[in-house]
Amino acid sequence: MSVRRLAPKEVQPASFEFTPENLAWAKEQITHYPPGRQASAVIAILWRAQEQQAGWVSEAAIRVVADMLEMPYIRVLEVATFYTQFQLQPVGKKAHIQVCGTTPCMLRGAGDLIDVCQHRIHHDPFHLSADGDFSWEEVECLGACVNAPMAMIWSDTYEDLTKESMNKLIDGFAAGTPPKPGSQIGRQFAAPEGGARVMTSGGAATYTKVLDMPKEPALADAEPKKQTESANVQERPAPKPPAADATKTNPPKGGTPKDPKNPKEPKK
Repeated sequence: MSVRRLAPKEVQPASFEFTPENLAWAKEQITHYPPGRQASAVIAILWRAQEQQAGWVSEAAIRVVADMLEMPYIRVLEVATFYTQFQLQPVGKKAHIQVCGTTPCMLRGAGDLIDVCQHRIHHDPFHLSADGDFSWEEVECLGACVNAPMAMIWSDTYEDLTKESMNKLIDGFAAGTPPKPGSQIGRQFAAPEGGARVMTSGGAATYTKVLDMPKEPALADAEPKKQTESANVQERPAPKPPAADATKTNPPKGGTPKDPKNPKEPKK
């Protein structure tokens, strides 16, 4: 991990104060933890401070959070500098773009997305664009590998990106009309590209054929999957017949076993 430091003093605000709504929310978060454990709310309250302060955490905000939670300033600073979700310097007013650079996204074209950011925002990460509207950085896995490559802007992910759709994404935020989050190719969740498919066998081990499944309306995020009748049927394997007595079907070599008391006589 690279060294993360607070922004220079010339860009630091002189003070920070939560809005009444955010202050009430922060105090409510503290009640979720037992007395003496209020420091457990530090990440949530820091995140709210970042949201209020245009997407970044200032030194003044860190001090306010520390006083609220009765923590030493250095402890809150440790949290803010450790987790990369916290931005320590001003970010773009309209969008701060986090491009995933982990292996699955790189294999699927994340390099093209970084190239777009370098040409349209700034060659180096964490620098503001000329108009101050955009900034960008490369981050580790954001948890949407199956729809790689992807990027996160604020708290939304934009997946299945290409160089062309990345440019449209920036254009949308610049115009105040960002595209809908999620897959940018119409993929539903993590479904295969082009729609659902199934592989069937034609009887021979070397013969397979891919068939398009009947198109059905996609489920909305809030709509539960409907249970079918077959889901209520409990499948059990057919009972197997009892195994045959091995001593009767396969007598030991050497004939019938002898009576141990009278080895000359067969065992009765």
